[in-house]
Amino acid sequence: MKFVNIVETIKKNIVHQSTHHHADTFKSKVEEATGVNISHCYQCGKCTAGCPLNEEMDIMPNQVLRMLQAEMPGHEEKILSSLAIWLCLGCDTCYSRCPQEVLLSKVMDFLRQESIRQKKVNPKAKDILKFHQAFLNSIKMNGKLHEVGLTIDYKLRSLNLMQDIMLAPSMAAKGKLAIFPHKVQNTKAIADIFRKVSEGSQE
Repeated sequence: MKFVNIVETIKKNIVHQSTHHHADTFKSKVEEATGVNISHCYQCGKCTAGCPLNEEMDIMPNQVLRMLQAEMPGHEEKILSSLAIWLCLGCDTCYSRCPQEVLLSKVMDFLRQESIRQKKVNPKAKDILKFHQAFLNSIKMNGKLHEVGLTIDYKLRSLNLMQDIMLAPSMAAKGKLAIFPHKVQNTKAIADIFRKVSEGSQE
């Protein structure tokens, strides 16, 4: 009799999960946008253990996934206003260690964009955001990174005008600072990618 009750409980849980799988939740929104199944994470903690910046984060990588799984009130706000999503390097150390192959860096990319969209960027991440914007602007204009343009754009945004200025002569001597950008041939295709992303296209 006890076994029957356990089976019935499992069946009810399966039905509950299937009927709520496509619910309009933040978790489902993240999954739809990234193609990453958040539920695959079983909290082994290998992502956090291997993350080179975990000591600086206010929310650990595995905790970000757990908060998305839990779908508790206030979790979306806490994640989007966290510093952790901006400290993620996208190095994919977490992905290489994950036994479930959860592509956390892709989730972090989406969370950063959503944080910007909802105007919830952590104040401590303001310079990171400015670098992020300058970097993407360089890619959008040239199809590839132009270091001089990126540096000028970032310094004008952040006003950190003297930061790393002493590195410029040695980098120029080594040919690392090209004055003019080398653009890709089809910049229109790059512009189309940015347009589709800004419009939320799934193409």
